[in-house]
Amino acid sequence: MTASRLPRTRAGVEAAFDRIVAGNRFTIAVVFPVVGAVSLVASAAGWLPDPLAFNPWFLLVGVLVMRSPLVAGVLPLVDRRAAGWLGVLVAYTYVIEAVGVATGWPYGAFTYGVDLGPMLGGVPLALPVFFIPLVVNAYLLSLLLLGPRADHPAVRLLTVIAAVVAMDVVLDPGAVALGFWRYDAGGAFYGVPLSNYLGWVLSATVAVLALDRAFDRDRLLARLESCPFILDDMVSFVILWGVIGLRFGALLPAAVAAAFGVGLVRADRFDARVFDPRERGTWGHAGGSRDAPHDEGERDPEIDRS
Repeated sequence: MTASRLPRTRAGVEAAFDRIVAGNRFTIAVVFPVVGAVSLVASAAGWLPDPLAFNPWFLLVGVLVMRSPLVAGVLPLVDRRAAGWLGVLVAYTYVIEAVGVATGWPYGAFTYGVDLGPMLGGVPLALPVFFIPLVVNAYLLSLLLLGPRADHPAVRLLTVIAAVVAMDVVLDPGAVALGFWRYDAGGAFYGVPLSNYLGWVLSATVAVLALDRAFDRDRLLARLESCPFILDDMVSFVILWGVIGLRFGALLPAAVAAAFGVGLVRADRFDARVFDPRERGTWGHAGGSRDAPHDEGERDPEIDRS
């Protein structure tokens, strides 16, 4: 893209972002998590030299790339109200983690074992990059799978809580096995205590309340329908943590990861063609109905903002 063709409006930036993600779905959703899983396992096994093993900047860049489909998908819906409530979630992320580091509540006493980049008060500055996409992915997948039942607040809340806790059933045992962190008293579930999952019930509840207020659900559902790659970060999650779970013998977490894969298939978000790079431009574009915009002036009416 030449300087003369750089987008000059927010709509243009969003359309360009869509095109970049749509054109690199295989790399983002498959290559990055596979390379990530291999490098993390190699780091834990001592097969990589110190400058590369668990390098926090490599880790952060990889995570940001895998998050890019979700960011591109949600970005057109972020107005002042959404930004404010997402800011509340960012603040909650730091506060609850700082409380956890200092007191052991609500997740259980734990210590970090891997350098996750700059810290503030014992909390990684990049923590929202890890936490918020997890709960947003669970929220979006739940909306898709529930359909009209998502209109009932209690059903929506309980489903998202279950999805978030299930995602941590996949993630936390793998993170403990890799040495990202450890619980001081251990835990019966692959080194993870029950208190951790009770803590995630609290965090998922806060997330649902914030996301319900951040986004208009009709516009969010319209964007979910029109944006084929919005849940590709969830595909990355299934591959990355499913592989890590299998490597360390965490069969139940790996099975839960596979169940999320089934959920993505049911939601028409996980197509076997993703594993063929020749098909990456068509994956999820059933009948061409969900193609990303190709021009900065081409926008869906549901994502227009005053």
